[in-house]
Amino acid sequence: MDLLHELDVIVGKIGAFAWGPPMLILLVGTGFWLTFALRGLQFRKLGHALYLALIKRKEATDQPGDITHYQALMTALSATVGTGNIAGVATAIAAGGPGALFWMWITGLVGMATKYSEAVLAVKYRVVDENGEMSGGPMYYISRGLNMPWLGAIFAIFAACAAFGIGNMVQSNSVADAMHATYHIPQWATGLFLMGCTAAVVLGGIKKIGQFTGFFVPFMILFYILGSCYIIITHITAVPAALLLIVKQAFNPTAAVGGFAGATVMMAIRMGVARGVFSNESGLGSAPIAAAAAQTRSPITQALVSMTQTFIDTIIVCTMTGLVLILTGTWSNGATGAALSTMAYASGMPGGAHVVTIGIALFAYSTILGWCYYGEKSIEYLFGIKSVLPYRIIFILFIGVGAISKLSLVWNISDTLNGLMAIPNLIGLLFLTPVIIQETKKYFQ
Repeated sequence: MDLLHELDVIVGKIGAFAWGPPMLILLVGTGFWLTFALRGLQFRKLGHALYLALIKRKEATDQPGDITHYQALMTALSATVGTGNIAGVATAIAAGGPGALFWMWITGLVGMATKYSEAVLAVKYRVVDENGEMSGGPMYYISRGLNMPWLGAIFAIFAACAAFGIGNMVQSNSVADAMHATYHIPQWATGLFLMGCTAAVVLGGIKKIGQFTGFFVPFMILFYILGSCYIIITHITAVPAALLLIVKQAFNPTAAVGGFAGATVMMAIRMGVARGVFSNESGLGSAPIAAAAAQTRSPITQALVSMTQTFIDTIIVCTMTGLVLILTGTWSNGATGAALSTMAYASGMPGGAHVVTIGIALFAYSTILGWCYYGEKSIEYLFGIKSVLPYRIIFILFIGVGAISKLSLVWNISDTLNGLMAIPNLIGLLFLTPVIIQETKKYFQ
């Protein structure tokens, strides 16, 4: 036990460095650089991007790829919209005050340019594997675009391992704990149920994942948004004051109130940026793996669709959670994480605690599906197509392990690997910026 504790402490320190100020500055700084290089494309073309993603939804059937634009977006959203949108937002506001939500918005807005750029490169440098399916992502655009296969392999190793933590055991554990606390369902039973549900989808490959997430993800997001909207509408007269508080506290220290100890502007920025990046994953390199499977001949059409992922995740879903916390006044009661969100929704509407519990279950399950695909594509890059099925089976088994485990060490390891994924990906984005600009100009001209 002492050895495990020491290992936990060491990994925690590495994780603190991996998600420390230099990394957050690099992640957000890359977003600002790409926003400048692309002349604010995410603002100029947002309407067109939303049209492609949600109304047009798919290209002609003769386009190369495995799944539609819409299914690629929903697969990426399945992995991105997770417990961070519920517990992560609560943690940010509990530590940094209401102003943290403003800095989450800034992170999301510049992160849209990053997500766009990742998808451009993912589609441009994708390959067809032995099964005739598309394979792409940072490992491919680093290897083929920068001619640095060793750096692509480093990314793939980090991603394949992180999938077992942040995309698997941590998620099943969150669901098992939430279901046990609210409905007294044994953790092992939740684990078995999640294993069965995951196997039914992921063993069918990306086409089955795309079809399922295309139906499931809009339903789960709509469920959570409707619950949030009920509370926001019933407190509608307080919304202007809440928005003003968010903007004001982003640039001014937040005084101690109730159970809230107070926060500096720097704490608001740090928590907002950290949780914003953690929630929308812009720059980490995970989402472009799904983007590479889209049916399209042009990297730009999928890139426009992909950037709406960050908009939906951060600007819409995270904002819903943040407004509920502030409008109900629970943000300052001293609680944090999922417990704080549960208190807020329970005080804001009848049965509100069920919205959070069911939301966590749906969001976590969808994250498992998305990250299984990310992990298997990373393993395929490293060891070939024959490694995919064994990886899927092992991944499914670890869902059950996560449901009944104590996960402090697993969380720290996966959190660290998740952060380290960003380093090779950001190198690829920065050095391949001329390619991104060239492809963008060619499409819009």
